[in-house]
Amino acid sequence: MTGAVRLIPVPALSDVAEYAYAATVEPPTRLVFTAGACPLDAEGRTVAPGDHVAQARQVMANLEVALAAAGAALTDVVKTTVYVASSRQDDLVAVWEVVRDAFGDHEPPSTLLGVAVLGYDDQLVEVEAVAAVRGDG
Repeated sequence: MTGAVRLIPVPALSDVAEYAYAATVEPPTRLVFTAGACPLDAEGRTVAPGDHVAQARQVMANLEVALAAAGAALTDVVKTTVYVASSRQDDLVAVWEVVRDAFGDHEPPSTLLGVAVLGYDDQLVEVEAVAAVRGDG
């Protein structure tokens, strides 16, 4: 947890969820809103068609790069939304494990969704994030 982000576990709710149930942003902060990170390489090609886990790894690497460009890191993330193009719960769980592991001990609130289709050919995973950092950076 950074100085700007306060993650709030809620003991009255199940501890099965591997994330905080709420988060606050303490003043003074600057919010960073990312576009959905996609599993694209530097040339704009979708990596690992058909492989949810490999795409999730690329997505998290791309998310880290986007956050860094805005002066933030994964530990500054307040909330994520994870989109998985699948109707299979196993695929959602496999993607979630990659996302969760990328965050390590920082467990921001997150929403995990199975969707019919995503924007790029062969795209299976997308993650958007909101981060908060101290100062004007």
